Amino acid sequence: MKQSIFIIFIIAGLCTTGCQKFLDVNKDPNNPTDVQEALLLSPIEQNISDNVQGGNASIIVQNFVQNIAPNQPNPGLWNYQSFNVDYDGDWYNFYVVCLNNLKILNEKAESKESWNYAAIAKILTAYTLGTATDFWGDIPYSKAFDRTNFLVAYDSQEEIYKTVQTLLSNAIADIDKNSSITPGTDDYFYNGDMAEWRKAAWSLKARYFIHLTKAPGYSATVQSDSALVALQNGMTENSDDLKFTYEGNTGSENIWNLTFSPVTTYVLNATLIDTLKARNDPRLPYIAKPAVNTGVYTGRKIGTPTAELEGYSYPNDFYGGAASSNYIFTYSEASFIRAEALYRTQGVTAAQPVYVNGINSNMAKLGIDTTSAAAIAYVNSRMLTAENALQLIMEEKAVANLFNFETYNDWRRTGYPVLTPVEGALSAIPRRLLYPQSEIITNAQSQQSAKLTDRVWWDAQ
Repeated sequence: MKQSIFIIFIIAGLCTTGCQKFLDVNKDPNNPTDVQEALLLSPIEQNISDNVQGGNASIIVQNFVQNIAPNQPNPGLWNYQSFNVDYDGDWYNFYVVCLNNLKILNEKAESKESWNYAAIAKILTAYTLGTATDFWGDIPYSKAFDRTNFLVAYDSQEEIYKTVQTLLSNAIADIDKNSSITPGTDDYFYNGDMAEWRKAAWSLKARYFIHLTKAPGYSATVQSDSALVALQNGMTENSDDLKFTYEGNTGSENIWNLTFSPVTTYVLNATLIDTLKARNDPRLPYIAKPAVNTGVYTGRKIGTPTAELEGYSYPNDFYGGAASSNYIFTYSEASFIRAEALYRTQGVTAAQPVYVNGINSNMAKLGIDTTSAAAIAYVNSRMLTAENALQLIMEEKAVANLFNFETYNDWRRTGYPVLTPVEGALSAIPRRLLYPQSEIITNAQSQQSAKLTDRVWWDAQ
């Protein structure tokens, strides 16, 4: 049904435009036709799940961090062969489909004093904008939606980060106005529960504070303290997760269910599977399925000869089922952010229980009894020390954040989890995405010469 609503929404818009074009001679073509907030919110949320958290760019990043692998020979994006045109669709989805419509939603909601809709629009704008800048660095925003200006200068990544924090602060202020107009079933994420949206906003603030622990001119201690303050109002349990749950029928399948198909040839990466096996991680059977041919958990190593797809492991139903959820931000991530921030500011002893809670919250969500012998033994084998604390926090965060691009951000800013370039790599592991060819053609800017191995601003050496 969700997919159907989105398609109907698009078709209806196209039909209205085409059928009434001859009547529109006195209308301003630069201003959109009026659409109710509820009709805007639903397709925006689905696009964020499908095309931001689960889109092409996110899939490419999952190759970089070695969670997934195509059953295909080199070369390809999996061994770091990438072209600007590969990202045209991502840019369109980020800017035209998501950010542009979020701007319309926010302005419409503010004009009607529908503060809850305005708050959601701001939170989702912050998330989409933050994701875009983490992928590309400097990007257009402050002047991006001026319909009379077709050459738009880029905002620096530092300015984008300030904008993200402002958007989230303003969203929280909107929620605190206690508007009586509240979304319902049109809000696929929280069904209009504004207390949950408020927690999500504070948790996202913590994410973007912790990203800047090594940014030029920023202090890891200050950023950690800011994250800790934000998390005082953030997520407190798994039920707070910001997620998109799919219905599972044809046309409404989880985006990761569609990603792992015979057409794409994607399977789980050997790095992921071998790591879970080596640690005796009890989450392995909840994350992955054994290979059909052998009954053994088997990941594919990029760069090796191709084999039958049935010889590799696929995601289990928690992540790969047609009716499963796509996780945007989770309580487990909030716990690991808090653990990292406590480690940086107060040391291992303060971080330890919060770190363990991050592991246990993820296990519980997967359906594992955290009081079982296997779970306890695993946690005991992964206890923090002064020497390994940051590494283990990032490693466990990566498992809990499976298929979320935060692992890529964490690897770039901390060096963990440790990754080795794939067999047949054409370069070092990429540290950014390329600017799209469509943007280079229509809005040429100096930043667009960036290579895959160039660092974004906050990824300082």
